[in-house]
Amino acid sequence: MNMNLYGHNDQWLMVDCGVMFEKTNPQTDGSNRVVSADPSFIASRRHQLVGLVITHAHEDHIGAVPYLWQELQCPVYTTPFSAEILRRKLSETDLIHQVPIIEVQSGDITNIGHFEVQWLNITHSIPEPNALVISAGDSKVFHTADWKIDADPVLGKPFDKHQFKALADQTITAMVCDSTNATVAGHSISEGDCYDGLLPLIKKAEGRVIVACFGSNLARLITLCKIALKTGRYGAVYGRSMRNMYSAARRTGIWPDNLSLADGRHLGYLPRHEVLGIATGSQGEFGAALRRMGNGTFRDLELEPGDTVIFSSKVIPGNEMDVASLVNQLRNRGVNVIESADVDGPPIHASGHPCQDELRELYRLVQPKIALPVHGTPIHINANAAIAKEIGIPTQMRGENGDLYKLSPLPTLKRKAVKVGRITHDRD
Repeated sequence: MNMNLYGHNDQWLMVDCGVMFEKTNPQTDGSNRVVSADPSFIASRRHQLVGLVITHAHEDHIGAVPYLWQELQCPVYTTPFSAEILRRKLSETDLIHQVPIIEVQSGDITNIGHFEVQWLNITHSIPEPNALVISAGDSKVFHTADWKIDADPVLGKPFDKHQFKALADQTITAMVCDSTNATVAGHSISEGDCYDGLLPLIKKAEGRVIVACFGSNLARLITLCKIALKTGRYGAVYGRSMRNMYSAARRTGIWPDNLSLADGRHLGYLPRHEVLGIATGSQGEFGAALRRMGNGTFRDLELEPGDTVIFSSKVIPGNEMDVASLVNQLRNRGVNVIESADVDGPPIHASGHPCQDELRELYRLVQPKIALPVHGTPIHINANAAIAKEIGIPTQMRGENGDLYKLSPLPTLKRKAVKVGRITHDRD
């Protein structure tokens, strides 16, 4: 649930405004809630807030805008796909005609108050992700947002090393960098490699195949549609979030013209060997499509013994028990279950975040004066900072939520400068 503030000359620029999903069981307590960062600090100074920049359309970067915008009341800057996702969220509220959304393109330079923002295409697991170069006064901050180095992202342009190497000539003051996989050695798997892992599993399956993946991963959905064509199956999506992403991709011209999906309501009438469903619920979420298939309450499709469910995803820490109970449900129905961790050979899942070798490479390319790791636990942030030190970045600043980083003229860190916390919102 990212919420970053950059301040200069009595103005503030916010980068991202996200949510996390509260871990509850709606079957037992009826809750349907999300959690965001508490915006009280900037809400009390909203006359100084000149804009909100959204780097990409993942929920932990965009999801809080409909809940918090009334407290912020500033323009929102983002790319066309993220703007489409945001408009769909706002259409469920009375804010759809109130929030000014300014669309930008990768490569653009946008002036927002005293800040100049350069948008740089980067690779991640969703369309149109962007890193930012934020210039104010004599300082330049390279804000990576979520990223990886991927030569074959399936959707969007490959990672372009040259544009980041050019940043070294601009003398970047600080690099604010994703630490999610900073403890993982090596290089992340390319999204394009998942085709070679998923194809043989689906090809040899005899009954229905359901693939569970993250609802926002349109590149994985494209891969599965290609596999459906290759194996003579009909592909369809199950789950509101995935249908919404697919619809937004079609509306913004991102979805390939030569790929199509069937209506999920029709797949239940087809021979089992012709069915390839792509479903939400890879984290065992109660109420998600796959969970309802597991307990036999899904209206459009019923799984039978001999069918196959493939988890094209990783288990997010904290969800182990939920995923395990879902796997047991499926196996008790006689369903073959394949989890990504159990696969020998080509991968069936690829992370959207950089491992240690990618962090090393980007630090070498950009050569910032200061490394400022974010987006991770203290273990991840310390691991990221250690890599920056190894590469020769002069200063590493390690902090926590609510800390204030002063980047110039002398870098200093003021602990607990701002009171922070979490607030809960009803999704209904």
